[in-house]
Amino acid sequence: MTYVVKKPVREFKFKKKPLLNHIDIELTERCNNNCIHCLINLPEHDSNAKERELTTGELKEILEEAASLGCFSVRFTGGEPLLREDFEEIYIFTRKLGMNILIFTNASLITKRLAEVFKKIPPGDTIEVTLYGMKEKSYEEITCNKGSFYSAKNGINLLLEYNIPFIVKGVILPQNRNETEEFETYASTIPWMSKPPAYSMFFDLRARRDKKNELIKKIRMTPEEGINILTRKKETYIKGIKQFCSIFSSPPGDKLFRCGAGAGKGSIDPYGNFQLCLLLREPSYNLKKGNLKECLTGFFPKIREVKAENPDYLRRCAKCFLKSLCEQCPAKSRSEHGTLDTPVEYFCDITHKQAEYLGLVKNGEKTWEVQNWKERVDNFS
Repeated sequence: MTYVVKKPVREFKFKKKPLLNHIDIELTERCNNNCIHCLINLPEHDSNAKERELTTGELKEILEEAASLGCFSVRFTGGEPLLREDFEEIYIFTRKLGMNILIFTNASLITKRLAEVFKKIPPGDTIEVTLYGMKEKSYEEITCNKGSFYSAKNGINLLLEYNIPFIVKGVILPQNRNETEEFETYASTIPWMSKPPAYSMFFDLRARRDKKNELIKKIRMTPEEGINILTRKKETYIKGIKQFCSIFSSPPGDKLFRCGAGAGKGSIDPYGNFQLCLLLREPSYNLKKGNLKECLTGFFPKIREVKAENPDYLRRCAKCFLKSLCEQCPAKSRSEHGTLDTPVEYFCDITHKQAEYLGLVKNGEKTWEVQNWKERVDNFS
């Protein structure tokens, strides 16, 4: 008699590295909140967006192919992924394929039914919940959604009641800037928080490059304000930077994609476009006209070989020894300017302020002009 044992994808021993090991899927751009800083959200009842979204069947086909390519991890995000009426069906289907699921959510749509599903069929990864404030007033001034504060609290309480592992993350905006200590104290009471919560504070512009970009620019904190927040716990901050400096590489030259975007992973938007990462909307590959394997073996490798041509990038970023510390990347360049290789002054200024604080450059000195950068990094780290 022959016995067959089903195993999740992650338990298989691959003779070589899987072609795809992780995938991000934006189930929808729609969200029940309308956060003032958000780079992605569309209205909850945007019928045009909803009609264009991948169907349940299309999502299942993509997930099946991902599993066949060795993918063992998927992140469901949005918008608010729980807005999808078929979320539970997609979730269970994905877990049956053997993939771990990471969920990014505002928690406001977590119901008792969904908590029971998570309890019976654990996601495999810790759920990540973003909180926008510790007070109803600050929270809802950011989400622009009356009732969202208590809806999120209810969702979090359900996760706690059912013992579903989750962590919380925060954003720092003028409305909640004086609540960080209270937030960190609260976060320390969550059983699965092994370290202080992460924050978003240097906000990216809209991935679709629409009119909301002007609002986001207005609410961005200055580099000086950001450094004051980063260095609140000076010793921890400097220790982290020193560890990071120990892995600094030489200036990047004209190579644009130095990250892992598109290398064994990628992001699918709600309409079937396969992207190198969540933020980079273009160039993208239409999965309705092709498949994951074709993209991973042909389209993505070609994009990753694209070189910078912008003279400003080649003069500055290509010669900057702190490029690894800078948040600029092709995706952020495109969000800001519509190109992949235009320097983003905002992130450049933030990096220089950090470098000045750490003593890696002098006031007014430009990182791309420093000749003895290796010596400075070695002395610092």
